[in-house]
Amino acid sequence: MNIRTPRLLRTREELAAARATAADPVAVVMTMGALHDGHAALLRAARERAGTLLATIFVNPLQFGAGEDFDRYPRTLEADLAVCAQTGVDLVFAPTTAQMYPNGEPAVRVNPGPLGEVLEGASRPGHFAGVLTVVLKLLQLTRPAMAYFGEKDYQQLTLIRAMVRDLDLPVEVVGVPTVRESDGLAQSSRNRYLSPEERQAAVALPTALQAGAAAAAAGADPAGVLAAAVGPLAGVQLDYLALTDPDLRPLAPPIGTTAGQVVPLPPDGRARLLVAARVGTTRLIDNLEIQLVR
Repeated sequence: MNIRTPRLLRTREELAAARATAADPVAVVMTMGALHDGHAALLRAARERAGTLLATIFVNPLQFGAGEDFDRYPRTLEADLAVCAQTGVDLVFAPTTAQMYPNGEPAVRVNPGPLGEVLEGASRPGHFAGVLTVVLKLLQLTRPAMAYFGEKDYQQLTLIRAMVRDLDLPVEVVGVPTVRESDGLAQSSRNRYLSPEERQAAVALPTALQAGAAAAAAGADPAGVLAAAVGPLAGVQLDYLALTDPDLRPLAPPIGTTAGQVVPLPPDGRARLLVAARVGTTRLIDNLEIQLVR
């Protein structure tokens, strides 16, 4: 692919002017910057179908709770623009907070419903209201035909799909598989917070997911899958470990958190194993699609 220099847009007016002449179909990839190989995979996937590829870079204050890492979240615009150039991005919208929220923090926000209150929502109250609000605003501003999101943030992806469906938004939401390091750790902007020792300990998350997947393949029931997956997590501070159907309804009582009513195993046996844990002061999440034997 030829390296192209993307056009940097900092204001709503610049975005509107560029969007008016953009070649269809427009695809958008929304990020908070600090781009890594996982973001590059999203951009490359979107590039394959896009007439115009638009990336957004915005660290959204609405989705950070008290005591979270908003102030220290990495902001690396120059390096991010280089990644965008290498992956064929045409337009980069990198607004200030004042551009995104010209009237201050919005009084009206998107309510994620019950799914926004479990798992990540239980650990980070208000997080998904902030996520869905900024995603909806960016969809309105960019007006894409397609929006690409990573499966690493599986609950976020599920909620965005629900918002698009329930609010009749004219956009196709495309999920892209998680990109991993050679040892299995999911690519994340927060991995750079880890010390060398913590980086080694963090491999417990993908190891746990693989242990759960192996137990499922051997015929374990949902409770047995969780029992197999929790063992490798002894060296980290577990937040939650959950086994759900593809719509995030629990198939067994989760470990470390509460959830709604347990539902029967789907006929096709498809399930999602999700984990969140702290390694040192850094909170990491991961998930894996697994196949249960009926």
